[in-house]
Amino acid sequence: MSVVHRFYTALREHDWRVMNTCYHADARFHDPVFGDLDVHGVRAMWELLLARGTDLQLSYQVEHEDGQGAVVAWEARYTFTRTGRKVVNKARTVMTVRDGLIAEQEDAFDRWRWARQALGLPGLLLGWSPAFWKKVRTQLRLALGRQGEFTYGVP
Repeated sequence: MSVVHRFYTALREHDWRVMNTCYHADARFHDPVFGDLDVHGVRAMWELLLARGTDLQLSYQVEHEDGQGAVVAWEARYTFTRTGRKVVNKARTVMTVRDGLIAEQEDAFDRWRWARQALGLPGLLLGWSPAFWKKVRTQLRLALGRQGEFTYGVP
């Protein structure tokens, strides 16, 4: 099984430990909500998200894959735990693979749509604002910083 399928199968099964073994030691990640993360940040992110979110349903389709990378379309359905609101997030991921592991991952999705679903009225009214996203990222960075006691899924 390729690293891409191993990663998304583990995500569908809520197994952040397996997901985190799919990343290269110097991996980089970017998405519209978390922004830029190094390998420790992305490992902490998956642990945080999957520890909190217990009802994730994921479907994915690999649109392109070769030995150097992949393009994946995916849809995640879950409850945003902070608000209890249901979210359907449709995204596209571009991955670069090096030494059989994910070296770069960029997830793209409509963050205003995500904010409207996850946060309701505040997301609708403020989800377009750079100041709003700066505050969201600051809060997320603090949450990831508190992941220090976690193992990051690496033995």
